[in-house]
Amino acid sequence: MSKLVPEQPLVISPTLAATIGLGEAVMLQVLAELIRHRGQQRHSDSGLRWLCLEERELPRLFPFWGIKESLEYRKSLQNLGVLKLEHIVDAQSVWIAIDDGGEAIAQAKPSPTETTDTPKVKSPLPVSERQGAGSNAAKPIPDDWQPEENWIRLARQHAIPEDFIRSLIPEFVNYWRDRRQARFSWGNAFYKHVLKEWRHEQTRKGARELASTMSPQWLPSADALEILGNVGISHSFIEDAIPEFVLYWRERGVVHGAWNTKFIEHIRRQWAKYTASFGLDDTPRRIADGWQPSADCFEILQLAEIDEAYARSKVPEFVLYWKDSEQVKASWNTVFLQFIKQDWARRLKQGGHDEKLYGEDQTIAGTQQQKIRERFERIADRSWAD
Repeated sequence: MSKLVPEQPLVISPTLAATIGLGEAVMLQVLAELIRHRGQQRHSDSGLRWLCLEERELPRLFPFWGIKESLEYRKSLQNLGVLKLEHIVDAQSVWIAIDDGGEAIAQAKPSPTETTDTPKVKSPLPVSERQGAGSNAAKPIPDDWQPEENWIRLARQHAIPEDFIRSLIPEFVNYWRDRRQARFSWGNAFYKHVLKEWRHEQTRKGARELASTMSPQWLPSADALEILGNVGISHSFIEDAIPEFVLYWRERGVVHGAWNTKFIEHIRRQWAKYTASFGLDDTPRRIADGWQPSADCFEILQLAEIDEAYARSKVPEFVLYWKDSEQVKASWNTVFLQFIKQDWARRLKQGGHDEKLYGEDQTIAGTQQQKIRERFERIADRSWAD
């Protein structure tokens, strides 16, 4: 056995895969092999052999699918009339049999040209399509193609209205006619298309039922606020934007089913514009070796009547202090502004104290000189000699 193929490969019929689907054909082949080895008779009036399969076996049997996908393919085979299922009450197991019209797969003998059994399936196709599949005659979709009633019936088993099913036919025919692609079974392709479109329709219907116009009392949900808060958007910024958001959508009268989602998108866009306009960067960083305050920083200091030369002289001291502290800040300009304002205030206070002391000294000196002058005048007084 090659290292690239370390286990027994799966062999499936191309015609079968084209008829019922590739995934369905793969599952049918695996189940047929299991029934051949583990199958057993359960009903005396039936020639079918049954396999008791536990749900926990699915990941081992179909490692390329998840459990959900495996169950979907099993359900598809059941809807096609290929599988018979009997669930076991209060157990994660199910009895499975392959209905091939009375000829049991488990009893089929491999032909000399086959390495394993190929399931002989009672085809759900109409006679015309079975003949095309049996002769390997894949053909493009005809211009006047219509699904056989068998496919309509299978689709209606999913509670899909017949009007909805038939409304999809023109679009389906036009799509595949333009691509000129050949298939063995257009009925099976249409059946799968109907199921997919019905799921989409149910999703759209649910959204329409929840849709409403904007209410004057509308407020974002707690979940929406939490999502916006988690990305660092200010709570006050969010609150300020609510009235404008409500008024905008009330005036337009638009019906929508997810106002919270729309509000989150709106706030994110507005916050991005706001931060970009101010050049804000909320990412905390250490101060760089050659850091310098921005021009806006010096303009703010000038408005506060703080000498620019004095502020620039403090930059080396500021950088050295914060570099040694190894702290991170979101805005070093803001920290520098606070530092300079506090230092300037201390400088002014100290300067006023020095001027006061100088004034007091001058007053004391003047008083002493006055006393000396008065004493000298008394000594030099000669008025008594006159």
